[in-house]
Amino acid sequence: MNQNAPFRARAEIDLAALRDNVRALRARAPRAAVMAVVKSDGYGHGMVPCAKAALAAGATWLGTATPEEALALRAEGIEARVLCWLWTPGGPWREAVEAGVDLGVSDPWALGEVVRAAREAGRTARIQLKADTGLGRSGCQPADWAALVAEARVAEATGSVRVTGLWSHFACADEPGHPSIAAQLSVFSDLVAYAEKEGIKPEVRHIANSPATLTLPETHLDLVRTGIAMYGISPSPELGTPADFGLRPVMTLKASVALVKDVPAGHGVSYGHHYITDTDTALGLVPVGYADGIPRHASGRGPVLVGGAWRRVAGRVAMDQFVVDLGPDGAARVQEGDVAVLFGPGDQGEPTAEDWAEAADTIAYEIVTRIGARVPRVHLNELDG
Repeated sequence: MNQNAPFRARAEIDLAALRDNVRALRARAPRAAVMAVVKSDGYGHGMVPCAKAALAAGATWLGTATPEEALALRAEGIEARVLCWLWTPGGPWREAVEAGVDLGVSDPWALGEVVRAAREAGRTARIQLKADTGLGRSGCQPADWAALVAEARVAEATGSVRVTGLWSHFACADEPGHPSIAAQLSVFSDLVAYAEKEGIKPEVRHIANSPATLTLPETHLDLVRTGIAMYGISPSPELGTPADFGLRPVMTLKASVALVKDVPAGHGVSYGHHYITDTDTALGLVPVGYADGIPRHASGRGPVLVGGAWRRVAGRVAMDQFVVDLGPDGAARVQEGDVAVLFGPGDQGEPTAEDWAEAADTIAYEIVTRIGARVPRVHLNELDG
């Protein structure tokens, strides 16, 4: 996309910032390999360009949730190691085995599907056994770990699989000092020791997500999985700002002002008239709404930089648009076609994704990942080749 062409809305993705973020995360975990997690279309930033940028900056693994994401990376010619962990019965196991994807396995049913797929493909599948050390989502319960390890060893003996990793996931690594952190790490250490005693020889052991990568060096082990931090967003305000960790937000969301008009005092704005002008003023129409991922929960609160000043969403966010009150002299300072910046790094005075998260009573993860497909991603600072 021509960066100077007129646009309704666009998300500018600064790949130079992403590469710098990966380097900063590598420095935080100098003895561990880095997995760049690119699930959910790269947290809304564009999976393939972000994957390539992360690899260029020194990440050696990629992480996806769904097998479709992993296979899409392969279809783009990306040959790096990829771990995919969110499987359902009947999934594209054989295709993933043939593509050389490492498969997350939490249960004997999944191991059985991998073994069948490997036999059909005529090649050894790479699997990583996941333990539920306390998060309570996917992963094998400690009580069932011995059985899963035993079945994996049998599958290894037949040549159907190779166990390349042992891993788990924290529940509260973004809450400094939470007692579950030490408890989970202890359980994981015990389960890893048991698996290794039984003959499992993993290439990587890993449990550290973004917050653990940033603040818990004792959890780094062989590999750290960096998701939201790679995109320059702090996993939690309690941990610190992106700048505190040497990170820079990668996405800047912009829209062109579609209409500016003067209205009298007492004029209702948007559905339900939850906002009434208290004086003669100018209204500006921003042509993005909840169909574009702008949270309706931020109605009346979402911040926007337009005309050199912060404005708040006036009234409800609609499906395709929302309104800001520009003030009595707004029409003299803002015109149709001017750029409204919803969020970005914040160093030019614009709001950040965290500001929108606060306005919508959610987390910044949701703000960036929910930006919809009809908002074009413009990838800046791509490397040649």
